[in-house]
Amino acid sequence: MRVGDELRDLAAAVAAGETAEPVLISSPDGLSILRHSAAHVVAQALQSINPAAKLGIGPPITDGFYYDFDVETPLTPDDLKAIDKAMERIIKSGQRFVRRVVSDEEARAELANEPYKLELIGLKGHPTEGAGGTDDNESVEVGGAELTIYDNVDPRTGETVWKDLCRGPHLPNTRLIGNGYSLTRSAAAYWRGSEKNKQLQRVYGTAWATKDDLRAYITRQEEAAKRDHRKLGAELDLFSFPDEIGSGLAVFHPKGGIIRAEIENYMRERLVANGYEQVYSPHITKGTLFETSGHLQWYRDGMFPAMHLDEEVDDEGHVTRQGQDYYLKPMNCPFHNLIFRARGRSYRELPLRLAEFGTVYRYEKSGTLSGLTRVRGLTQDDAHIYVTPEQVKEEIASQLDFVFETLRGYGLDDFYLELSTRDPEKSVGTDEAWDDATETLRQVASESGLEFVMDHGGAAFYGPKISVQARDAIGRTWQLSTVQLDFNQPERFGLEYTAADGTRQQPVMIHRALLGSIERFFAILLEHYAGAFPVWLSPVQVVGIPVAEQYEQYLGDVIRQLRQVGVRAELDDSNDRMPKKIRNHTKLKVPFQLIAGEEDRAAGAVSFRYRDGSQDNGVPVAEAIERITSAIATRAQV
Repeated sequence: MRVGDELRDLAAAVAAGETAEPVLISSPDGLSILRHSAAHVVAQALQSINPAAKLGIGPPITDGFYYDFDVETPLTPDDLKAIDKAMERIIKSGQRFVRRVVSDEEARAELANEPYKLELIGLKGHPTEGAGGTDDNESVEVGGAELTIYDNVDPRTGETVWKDLCRGPHLPNTRLIGNGYSLTRSAAAYWRGSEKNKQLQRVYGTAWATKDDLRAYITRQEEAAKRDHRKLGAELDLFSFPDEIGSGLAVFHPKGGIIRAEIENYMRERLVANGYEQVYSPHITKGTLFETSGHLQWYRDGMFPAMHLDEEVDDEGHVTRQGQDYYLKPMNCPFHNLIFRARGRSYRELPLRLAEFGTVYRYEKSGTLSGLTRVRGLTQDDAHIYVTPEQVKEEIASQLDFVFETLRGYGLDDFYLELSTRDPEKSVGTDEAWDDATETLRQVASESGLEFVMDHGGAAFYGPKISVQARDAIGRTWQLSTVQLDFNQPERFGLEYTAADGTRQQPVMIHRALLGSIERFFAILLEHYAGAFPVWLSPVQVVGIPVAEQYEQYLGDVIRQLRQVGVRAELDDSNDRMPKKIRNHTKLKVPFQLIAGEEDRAAGAVSFRYRDGSQDNGVPVAEAIERITSAIATRAQV
């Protein structure tokens, strides 16, 4: 149940005057509770098989859960089968989850043989501090103001058969997990997400309110596996990650380069149409720039280490000129601030919209890298807009309209919004400034007419933000565009403009990333379309397939006409038989195959074959060219 803003177990007491609301197991909160409870059962099952295993943490995650363990040897598929059988017994027994409040001393005494739990006890209320920890999921254990232990109680005997340090809440009993759960895999994971810590074994699983929901999830996962951008990237020869370059650093092959260029070119068209000015900045800078911006204080762990340069030494080894630390840039915004500050600015220039396809470098931990969706070198379609305080609301609303219209051009049209608010322990600025900025964003989100949800404490250190969440072709949600207010950097950089009354005023800064990063957006589109891009994005838009060698010249002339009007067209004059050529280019997801035989040549026509296997025969050449060029020009979702 939910009492006010607090989720509680059904066994919890409700005081006079409080209002309790039911939490259904199928709701987002209900699924989180279900999955967290399932994670506890995984831990209990593994310790029933291997009592020496030490417990880490077991939070719910998107569509599932995991639990971390310190065991002597890595887990195998046979181990997962054994854990699954032990889980079945626990679930069928209907054990009750019973909450107990304990003191720090009592928790240490009861969990004396669990070293990882003992570490977390000292972090009560501040789980992300200490020991190099970077993983927010510890809050499932010690995120509240008090420590609690959950006992798993046998309903027949009343005996506590297992227990775990946990914030809760939990299901009333384990039987509710049996409606639809599955263990999915195991993997290695560093304790508390830090490479400085020991590597543990992580068991992943999923849990749903019903067996039908579980089956639907498995079907979605199977479809997602077919669409995996890493798999498609190799099959379609789009990009790769050579070992010689380093982890998280991609190279785009010619076909991938075409798609990427089209993504960027469309974005540039939209920027020009919406009053942006394009700028460029270097990839490296003195560290003092990031001291001014605050990134070295707040974001150092996400930056590559400094390069100490410019030092000069004489023949005797004495330093005659002090060196300086240079960094690969993780953000573009400080550079844009310098461009704004390069000369005097008038209120008449505002809003000033600066845009850059800026490549940045972030030291993502190796375990978090994932194809193009999490890389160390990425190009942001970054923009920073400088406005007067009176222009803030109108500009943010305008930015959201710009975002929606542009994303629809790429074929994404199912959105909702997320409003991220202040984390008091990880932010700068006054309460009043944060409240005003958050209320402005809330009004804009509400007036957009789209569904919006709250992300409490999820904002960056310098201001609240609206995130555009887009659903792809198989219903997965991706965070894409962000519109973020910043009243910190204009002050730190001393940015000013001359107001209408002649006074010097500080502008408000808006950060806007529409695609997030080109690399990640490329991956999202690749999976959204399952590699079958619309014609305007396809690296090869048309391929000509002659029925026999004697029709190559005729079809080759059609291909030349298409090339002359800018179509990416090729003639397949290989020695393969026509059916094999059709199979090859269908597998490569070419949108239009033009086939020509005797009847086509005699009639001055071609036959279309589409990716779904359908055909349209005897289309006059001029009409065929118009059909193709029109699909490209209109960015049709073919």
